[in-house]
Amino acid sequence: MAKHVLVAVDDSTQSTEALEFACTEYPEATITALYVLDPGDFYAVSGVEGTAMANYDEIQGHHEERAEGILETAREQAAEHGVEIETEHVVGSVSRSIVDYAAEHGVDHIVVGSHGRTGASRILLGSVAETVARRSPVPVTIVR
Repeated sequence: MAKHVLVAVDDSTQSTEALEFACTEYPEATITALYVLDPGDFYAVSGVEGTAMANYDEIQGHHEERAEGILETAREQAAEHGVEIETEHVVGSVSRSIVDYAAEHGVDHIVVGSHGRTGASRILLGSVAETVARRSPVPVTIVR
């Protein structure tokens, strides 16, 4: 039985389902909800041909506020199951950050949604869930 489960969260239905799965399947484990801030999203705001210099610290701050909102929603969702979870956000490549976090924090199981990210970044970078499953040092459950 898993002792420390990492759940990758974002604002997708699949990530909500992944957290639901972790709370019902591993209620006695330490569950950490992890939100990854992709720095590519900071720079995509103004585009390559933007006419004004963007304040990237301000943009990052906005993304961090959004991350905290998503993590608060995750805490509320877990509480509905009587489960208290830990939450964390990191900045980096999404799949690499999930795998690295698991390796560095004693995680023994990862749960991810099957299609968390959408749009061009998902097409260009490939499936986060697939990459995590291939590179993870621990078992991965992909929730559809």
